[in-house]
Amino acid sequence: MRKKMTIPDMLLMKQEGRKVTVLTAYDYPTARLVDAGGVDAILVGDSAGVVFSGHENTLPVTMDEMLYHVKAVVRAKPKALVIADMPFMACQSGEIEALKNCGRMLQEGGAEAVKIEGGSNMARIIRAITEMDIPVMGHVGLTPQSVHRMGGYKVQGRKDQAERILEDAHAVQEAGAFAVVLEGVPAKLAARITEMLDIPTIGIGAGPACDGQVLVIHDILGLCEKYSPKFVKRYADLAPLITEAARQYVSEVKDGTFPTEEHSFS
Repeated sequence: MRKKMTIPDMLLMKQEGRKVTVLTAYDYPTARLVDAGGVDAILVGDSAGVVFSGHENTLPVTMDEMLYHVKAVVRAKPKALVIADMPFMACQSGEIEALKNCGRMLQEGGAEAVKIEGGSNMARIIRAITEMDIPVMGHVGLTPQSVHRMGGYKVQGRKDQAERILEDAHAVQEAGAFAVVLEGVPAKLAARITEMLDIPTIGIGAGPACDGQVLVIHDILGLCEKYSPKFVKRYADLAPLITEAARQYVSEVKDGTFPTEEHSFS
């Protein structure tokens, strides 16, 4: 039987050269399904703000909303490691507020780790949290909560930006993170970072050399029509199937062919 994934297991995967697989989930049934697929970790991402709640970006997502999603995922009792995204301003207001909010994700939400966006600028916060034995996954490169500073969702780390991304990744590791997401960075730079770090790198739009990969579940299932990033591979196209099921239901109710005796009580 598959055993529960732990942080030491993930670190060992890096040492042994085994790839780490991560998918997002925001609710109980999806968590059950992706866990049955064998993912190593489930990221309860603040991407829920876009693909679940319909916002234009992740900035409106609140702590209470993230706790709601984390609790739903944890109820599925996944074997995968459950990592909770810290939403915008949950950790940026200082160490005390960050510790309190990260603690809530574990104590109230049931998550087993948290993810925090930012590199050198967040190293002090990450260190304070990890010193309290709250596991932290870092996130550098294209950080969606910094969308306005970046002027949109643009690749980070080209030309003169490369050294800054390298420094950010190193700062996150030195602060005590057990892994780091590399988002939207050139593949060669991601390969350099992966070779440099002792902790696993989890890529999203960062090429094949990373120690693992993460994608948004709605993207790989064809359920998000707002955008289609270059780095996404669509493994299923469920949107037309769902629309057709709804169309058939509407048609049968209107013409009286549903419900039948089979679907009725005597």
